[in-house]
Amino acid sequence: MLEPVKHILSSKRIILASGSPRRRELLHNIGVKCEIIPSTFEENLDPKSFTPDAFVTETAKFKVLEVAERLSSDVRSPDLIIGCDTTVALGDTMLGKPSNKENAFEMLSMLSGKAHTVYTGVVLKTPSKTVSFCESTKVYFAKLSPEVIKSYIETGEPMDKAGGYGIQSIGGSLIEKIDGDYFTVMGLPLCSLSKHILQLLEEKSV
Repeated sequence: MLEPVKHILSSKRIILASGSPRRRELLHNIGVKCEIIPSTFEENLDPKSFTPDAFVTETAKFKVLEVAERLSSDVRSPDLIIGCDTTVALGDTMLGKPSNKENAFEMLSMLSGKAHTVYTGVVLKTPSKTVSFCESTKVYFAKLSPEVIKSYIETGEPMDKAGGYGIQSIGGSLIEKIDGDYFTVMGLPLCSLSKHILQLLEEKSV
């Protein structure tokens, strides 16, 4: 979708306020060259005070604002800062990244044989405008034995991912089906992102 404006984007200073290698790869795959400057925002918002979509959008906003403040004295200011946050919601419970192997086992046991929803919030900040949006995808897990869960945790894959699994790798074998955008589950809804970037370009906001 961004191919017609690739030459314009290549002249812009675009910042990804995330250290996620998956998000960086996704942006690269759609032709968006960016600098990786992970936010140092502590991500200490109380999930109980927000709906899942508001929680991820608000967290993404604070990530962007922290990076924008840090770069405010740069000779060349960023033309676009992209911030993202993802959470897994099972009923009224939001699941972030597991704190340890035991926590990962608890999360995956909760998800086993059930459907949950993944929310990814994105905030785009230009010098003149800030845009936010959230996408959600329903994910249906297979029934997992304790042995399968423990073996998966031993791969190390669950430890840096919301909900304790990665759909793009081994974790994909735990999922029966999804209803919604695959890339939302990976942490960056590419179609919505591209539409919003195009809109910002049309408005000459970036």
